[in-house]
Amino acid sequence: MQVKRLFGNTTATWIIISIIVVGIIGINLSIALNTVNQLSSVQNSLDKTSNIIVRLESLHLSVVVAESGQRGYLLTEYEEYLNPYHAELQNLDEKIALVKDIDSDVAGQTERIAEMLVLVDAKINELTSTVDLALDEREKTALRQIMTNRGRDLYREIRKSMQHLIDNEYRHRQELYAQLKQIQKDAKVNFGISAITSGLLVIGMFLMARINLTISNRYQDDLEEQNELLQEKVTLRTQELTVYSEELSRSNRELEDFAFVASHDLQEPLRKIQAFSDRLTTIYKDKLDERGVDYIKRMTSAAFRMSTLINDLLEFSRITTRGKDFVEVELDSVLDEVLGDLEIAISESGAQIDIEPLPKVCADPSQMYQLFLNVLSNGLKFRKADVPPKITITVEDKTLHDELQHIDVPSCIITIKDNGIGFEQTYADKIFSPFQRLHGRTAYKGTGIGLAVCRRIVERHGGTISALSAPNEGAQFTVSLPIDAVVNKYMGE
Repeated sequence: MQVKRLFGNTTATWIIISIIVVGIIGINLSIALNTVNQLSSVQNSLDKTSNIIVRLESLHLSVVVAESGQRGYLLTEYEEYLNPYHAELQNLDEKIALVKDIDSDVAGQTERIAEMLVLVDAKINELTSTVDLALDEREKTALRQIMTNRGRDLYREIRKSMQHLIDNEYRHRQELYAQLKQIQKDAKVNFGISAITSGLLVIGMFLMARINLTISNRYQDDLEEQNELLQEKVTLRTQELTVYSEELSRSNRELEDFAFVASHDLQEPLRKIQAFSDRLTTIYKDKLDERGVDYIKRMTSAAFRMSTLINDLLEFSRITTRGKDFVEVELDSVLDEVLGDLEIAISESGAQIDIEPLPKVCADPSQMYQLFLNVLSNGLKFRKADVPPKITITVEDKTLHDELQHIDVPSCIITIKDNGIGFEQTYADKIFSPFQRLHGRTAYKGTGIGLAVCRRIVERHGGTISALSAPNEGAQFTVSLPIDAVVNKYMGE
C-alpha cells in the first residue's frame, strides 16, 4: 500500500529516480576521475624522471666531449680539437642550469646533484686552465698539470656521482611502471563495476518509468477535463486581449496624432526664430559687430538643426504606423531613383558606384527608397579626404530560417560596401540607435537618426541589417530582405 501511494505521486517517483541516477553517476564519475588523476600523476612522474635522466646524461656527455677536445689538442697541438671543446663549453652553462632546476621525486637527489655540480665546476676549471696554458705556449706546464691526474680523478668522481644519480632515477622509474600496471588493473575492475551498475540503473529506470506510466494513464481523464476548462479560460482571455489590442491601437493613433501636433507646434516658433534671425541679419547687419553676427548665425544654425531633428523624429515614429501596403517592388528602379536624387553629391565627390542587378521583393516602395538613400548617403558623406568614394552593391539569394515562425524564408542578402573612413567594430550595433553619432557635428552633418530609420524599415519587412567595419578601411552594411510576399505582408501588418 505504501509503495502504491509512493508511485501514485509522480513528483516523488521522479525525485527517487533522479536521486538514484545522480548517485550512481556521481559514484562512477568519482571512480573514473580518481583513476584518471592517478594515471595522470604517474605519467607526469614518468615524464619528469625521463627528463631528469636526459639532462644528466647530456651534461655528462658534454664534459666527456670537452675533455676529449682538451686532451686531443694538448697531445697533437691541432686546433681542430678545440672546436668541440669550445662548443661544449658554450653549452655547459645552459646544461648546468637545467640540471640545477631538477626537482626529483627521489629523496636526497637534490643534495647529490649539488655535490656533483661542484665536481663539474672543478672539472671545467681544470680543463680551461690547461688549455689556456697551452694557448699561451706553456705546453709543458699544461702537461705537468695533466700528469698530476687531478683531472682524471675529478672525471671518475663525476662519472661515479652521475651514475649513482641516474641509477636512482631508473629505479624510481621502474617503481612508477609497477604503479602504472597496478592502476591499469584497478581501472579495469572499476570500469567493470561501473558497467554493471549502469546496467542496473537502466533496468531500474525502465521499471520505474513503466510503473509511473501506468499510474499516469489513470489521471489522463482528469487532465482532459482540466484541458477543457483551460480552453474556456484561454478563449475568455483571448477576447480580453483582443479588446486590449484595439485599445492599444487607438492609443497609438492618439500618440501619433499628438506627435504630429507637437511637432507642428514646435516647428512654428522655430520658423519665427529663423525668420527674425534672417531679418536681423538683413536689416541690422551693418549695426552689429562680428560677435553679434556670429550669435545670430549660431542661433539660426541651432534652429535649423532642431527643425531637422523634429522632422527626423516624426519620420522615425511613423515607419510602422504610417507604412504603406507591401507590393512587388523592383529594387533596381528604386536604386535608379535614389542615384538620380544623389546625382549632385556623386558628381561633386567623384564617386564611383558599382551595382549588381537587384531582385524584385514584396515591400513598401517608399521605405525601400529611404533605406537605400540613407545608406548610400552615409557612404558619400563619411569619405576619406582627397579619396573619391567607391561604393559596391552586391546581392545573393539565400534561404534563412525564421526563429519566430519556425519556417525557412527565401531572402536576398544585399551588401553595400564603401571605402570611407570606417569605424571601430565595437560601435557596429550602437550606430543603429537613434541620436548615436561617432563624429562631431562640425566634422559631419546629420542628426544621427538615419541608420536607426534603416533598422526599423528592415525590421518592419522581416529582415535584418548589420555593419562590419574597421577604421580607415571602409564600412560594409549587410541587409537581408524576405522575398516571399506572404511573409512580408505578415511582418508589415
